[in-house]
Amino acid sequence: MATKEEQPQALENKEEPKEDGELPLVVVLRPKSFNLPLEDRLQSHFHLLDPNDSPDESIESFLSRRAHSARALLCVGLTPLTADTLCLLPSLELVVGSSAGVEHIDLHECRRRGITVTGASAAFSEDAADYAVALLIDVLRRISAADRFVRGRLWPVKGEHPLGFKLGGKRVGIVGLGNIGSQIAKRLVAFGCSIAYNSRKKKPSIPFPYHANVWDLAANSDVLIVCCALTEDTHHIINKDVMTALGKEGVIINVGRGPLVDEKELVQFLVRGEIGGAGLDVFENEPDVPKELFKLDNVVLSPHCAVVTLESFAALQDLVMANLKAFFSNKPLVSLVQNE
Repeated sequence: MATKEEQPQALENKEEPKEDGELPLVVVLRPKSFNLPLEDRLQSHFHLLDPNDSPDESIESFLSRRAHSARALLCVGLTPLTADTLCLLPSLELVVGSSAGVEHIDLHECRRRGITVTGASAAFSEDAADYAVALLIDVLRRISAADRFVRGRLWPVKGEHPLGFKLGGKRVGIVGLGNIGSQIAKRLVAFGCSIAYNSRKKKPSIPFPYHANVWDLAANSDVLIVCCALTEDTHHIINKDVMTALGKEGVIINVGRGPLVDEKELVQFLVRGEIGGAGLDVFENEPDVPKELFKLDNVVLSPHCAVVTLESFAALQDLVMANLKAFFSNKPLVSLVQNE
């Protein structure tokens, strides 16, 4: 992940300031520890209302006192946006998300209030897809394990490293064929994999086979790649039954959210050898990772960084700016979160 020092350097294409005057109000909700890399760009076009600028005042007091007429809100990272917070913003019409998922935003309340929500998965989709494929290749070909084998000076002692498995020809089931899932499919088709998918509904324009439930998808796949949104319905969507259906040679890759997978069950399946391997970028209780996974050579672990590159930060800033500008210009939004 880029450091705080690196992020601004990658994004120095600041836009020319407008004349100071009646700039549109935009509320910014962010963690106190997070510096806003695009602050200068935003301030050229919008008047920002950031509760962190008033550290001696509660967020509730700040919003009630200063944001009554604000029509747009930028939700930075995974900052929770609850119904109680939304209640303090009676004029709100738009929430601009800046993360790949939107589970931290109360979509039900936004829908009830008629508040439009935009997401940022489009900014991250290519990099996340690259990472998912990289994890899969690593698990199948045992690249990280081979690296440890050489660095541990085991090659002269043990001789040949265990063989891995070919990627081409694998049946890959993608759980969630949105922006990220579609990019993963595009890449794996080029490797000669056959693709099937599960999503909230069948997509008429997609040529790949659709499975209405994940169990059927797993039963007809060698690999499951999990990249769907985390909701009440998708919590532990990869459960014991799905892992059993995937089988002893099956591989699970998760670049979505940790709670999409029943982590305790996955650990047991891996320890008992009842599943072939896993590539995990996300976990249920981050940054805590089950210690049982550390000693398994068929598991590749990553610290929730699949979507993060210098380029994705640049794309994210452009996307946030585009959505806010479109909203205040009465133009179509760029990355609308669909209400399904």
